[in-house]
Amino acid sequence: MSRKFNFSAGPAALPEEVLQQARDEMLDWHGLGLSIMEMSHRSEAFVSVASQAEQDLRDLMGIPDNYRVLFLQGGATSQFAMVPLNLMGDNGSADYINTGIWSKKAIQEGGRYGKVRLAASSEDLYFSRVPSQDELDLDASAAYVHYTPNETIGGLEFDYVPETGAVPLVADMSSTILSRPCDVSRFGLIYAGAQKNIGPAGLTVVIVRDDLLGKAAATTPAMFDYKVHADADSMNNTPPTFGWYLAGLVFQWLKRQGGVAAMETVNRRKAEKLYGFIDASDFYANPIEVGSRSWMNVPFTLADSRLDTRFLEQSEAAGLLNLQGHRSVGGMRASIYNAVPESAVDALIDFMRDFERRNG
Repeated sequence: MSRKFNFSAGPAALPEEVLQQARDEMLDWHGLGLSIMEMSHRSEAFVSVASQAEQDLRDLMGIPDNYRVLFLQGGATSQFAMVPLNLMGDNGSADYINTGIWSKKAIQEGGRYGKVRLAASSEDLYFSRVPSQDELDLDASAAYVHYTPNETIGGLEFDYVPETGAVPLVADMSSTILSRPCDVSRFGLIYAGAQKNIGPAGLTVVIVRDDLLGKAAATTPAMFDYKVHADADSMNNTPPTFGWYLAGLVFQWLKRQGGVAAMETVNRRKAEKLYGFIDASDFYANPIEVGSRSWMNVPFTLADSRLDTRFLEQSEAAGLLNLQGHRSVGGMRASIYNAVPESAVDALIDFMRDFERRNG
C-alpha cells in the first residue's frame, strides 16, 4: 500500500506512526485480548489511557492547575451553544469578533442564548485580514470575548492574542491548537474539534478555567453544562473512547517530535515555503493580507479558474489529495496541519510549478 499526501481541512491527516500503532493494538490492546473500543470507559485500563492523554496535553500546552481539561462529544459546533449557555448565564451579553464563516456561525448560535455584540469584523474587507487590537470595540461588562484564531475556510489567522482585560477570552482553536506554543493563562476557555491537529472526528477538547464553571443558565441541559463534565472527569456519559485513545497517541507522537515548540519551527517553514512560491508566481494567488495569513490552511487561486478541474484531477493523480477549496469560496486550499510532512509541501510545490509550466 502506498499512502498519498492528504491536504484535507478535516477530517485531516493523522501521523502515520499513530495509525500504525492503533492498527497494531486494534485487536488486542496491551495483551488484554480485546480492542480499546470494546472495553468499559470506567475500567482501570481505559481510565489509565484517559488520564495519560490529559497529562500529556497538559504537558504539551503548559496548562495551569486551575484549568480543567474536558474530552467531549459533539464537535466544535456544539461549543457555539455550550459557551454562551455556560458563560453568559441568564440574560447576559458577550462580545464576538467576526473574521469568517466559523465566527459567523458562532455569532448566530450565541445570539440564541443572550445578547451578542460585534466587537469587530473584517467582513467589509471580504475577510482578507483580521482586525487589529486597536480596532476592537470591547465592552468591559461583557461575559466573555469570543474569537476564532484561525479561520479554516478563509485561511486567515490572528498573529496576536487579543487583550481583553478582566473579560474572559474564549477561543475556537480547532485548526490551530498544538501547532505552536500557547499561553493558556491568557484565555478563559479554549475549545477545539479534534479532527485537524488532535485526532479523529467525534471528539472535542475543552480547556476551561475553574472560576468559569458553575455559572450555566438555569435552562442548560446537563450534557451541555461544563461543570457536570468536569465533576465527572468527562465521563458523565460514555465518552468517545476511541477518539480519546487516538488523541492520546497523537499527544505522545508530538512529544517525540520535540513538542509544540518544535512543531512551530516546522509549521512556519512549511507555510513560508508554500506562500513564497505562490507570491513569486503570476499564475497562483493568495487573497489574504500577508500579516493575517494562516499557517494551517493556505487557500490559493489559479489565474484562469477554467483550469481548476484540470488542476484537481492531475494533482490527485499525482498523489496530492483534497486540494479543492471550500464550496463557499472556491479555488484551492492546502491544509498543512502538524501531521502533514514537509515533504508533502515540497511535492505540492513541485506539482504546482510543473502545472504552471504546462498551462501558464
